[in-house]
Amino acid sequence: MTNIYTFSAKNLDGQTVNLDIYRNQVLLIVNTASACGFTPQYRELETLYRTYRNQGFAVLGFPCNQFGGQEPGDHETIAEFCRSHYQISFPIFAKIEVNGENTHPLYRYLKSAAPGAFGTTGVKWNFSKFLVGRDGGVYKRYGSLTPPTAISGDIETLLKA
Repeated sequence: MTNIYTFSAKNLDGQTVNLDIYRNQVLLIVNTASACGFTPQYRELETLYRTYRNQGFAVLGFPCNQFGGQEPGDHETIAEFCRSHYQISFPIFAKIEVNGENTHPLYRYLKSAAPGAFGTTGVKWNFSKFLVGRDGGVYKRYGSLTPPTAISGDIETLLKA
């Protein structure tokens, strides 16, 4: 059975991280951007992370520049922005593509496991979210308009499972 534990991604330091290190955790995987109208969601994502991390929860941020060029910076710029503006302590990975020919394999899996509205698979914009259960399978997909804190109930359900 395919799940997120079979994938890896580079972190902002360029090191490959096997997502198996998150085995048995509940994860919220988000494509992020520093210059988007939804960028303030970083604040709520950090709140969720700090609230639930000791219960086996993590937020994984994946910067993406495919929507309006809203993540143009290099890895150092992204890391500095996240620290200085939002005091982000959850893992931020290297910039990836979430749609198109060069879609990161993790996102190919996430989109196929949890299609969007009317069965569409493409990510529509920055700050789309995928909630993953402890088994590594996708539980639910949320669009950019869903505030991270609105997902709290689903996170708590998965943490108790």
